Amino acid sequence: MPQQDETAAPNGAAEAVIGHLSRLDRYLPVWIVTAMAAGLLIGRAWPGFTDGLDSFTIGSVSVPIAIGLLVMMYPVLAKVRYSETSRIGGDRKLLVASLVMNWLVGPALMFALAWLLLPDLPEYRTGLVIVGLARCIAMVLIWNDLACGDREAAAVLVAINSVFQVLAFAALGWFYLQTLPGWLGLPTTSANFSIIAITTSVLVFLGIPLIAGFVTRQIGERAKGRDWYESKFLPRLGPWALYGLLFTIVLLFALQGDAIISNPLDVARIAVPLLAYFALTFTIGMVLGHRLRLGYAKTATLAFTAAGNNFELAIAVAIGTFGITSGQALAGVVGPLIEVPVLVALVYVALWAGRRFFPTDAKEKQHV
Repeated sequence: MPQQDETAAPNGAAEAVIGHLSRLDRYLPVWIVTAMAAGLLIGRAWPGFTDGLDSFTIGSVSVPIAIGLLVMMYPVLAKVRYSETSRIGGDRKLLVASLVMNWLVGPALMFALAWLLLPDLPEYRTGLVIVGLARCIAMVLIWNDLACGDREAAAVLVAINSVFQVLAFAALGWFYLQTLPGWLGLPTTSANFSIIAITTSVLVFLGIPLIAGFVTRQIGERAKGRDWYESKFLPRLGPWALYGLLFTIVLLFALQGDAIISNPLDVARIAVPLLAYFALTFTIGMVLGHRLRLGYAKTATLAFTAAGNNFELAIAVAIGTFGITSGQALAGVVGPLIEVPVLVALVYVALWAGRRFFPTDAKEKQHV
């Protein structure tokens, strides 16, 4: 993936992303659509493939998908300048805005959309509420990187989300599935969330690539210097992030192809609140960042870390709590299938917003 420059402005971001990227980066939407189609075809034409994948699990974690996510996240986290993350810790506006967006606005918005748009489908509604509670700790790093967001800020915000996920997920699940509906006179849902599953998800999908990325940078810079590390090593490592992303997408669609094709109308019903959620959360994040004068890079990071969700955790919780054939599990599966193409589109929206609303933001980090 492309490298960042300290002085390039958002005005040049889109041109940089479109004009100077490799073929893999430049045609990312095409590759993603192709990966989706390939996954569906594999799942339909080779049923034994999905059965084989399902057999490779450790606890609630799918080993093949975990490998794809680790390959995807490692190069992005190897690019982070960890020595600069301390500046994010002192940015109270960004930290508070992220906490509000992720743990107040996001879950509340998903709850409202699920009840407004799926009042007659309680299983799907519950599944969407669970998706809204699982804040993103993985793919958001890819979207943030492509949108020229602040890598160091993304690393810090994702780490904060991980801590809150372990501490708050079960409590928020109880609040949004039982307490709040009871206050509003709505039907309630009983659910017992596994703290072990939540902790495992965080440790696997963030902890392993984070440690690997940190160690790689420390060893690389000490051995060859920062210039070599960022100009020689990272360009060779970078494409593996997108290879991991495409591999993960193929597996997801292969595993869930039957459910998607067998229930097209249900998938469409679930997709509507998800589309609204991603668009609204991203827009609120961009507007909030602009009003707080965070600058383009941090604003993009705020918007993407708020809009993305931890689909692995949502699916694992839904399956572990309600069963693999439940409507809650199907809603969890549809989440990433809608999120991936929508957030790819929002990358281009973010770059357009950078040119339109941050014309003098010349010192934010952008890709070249």
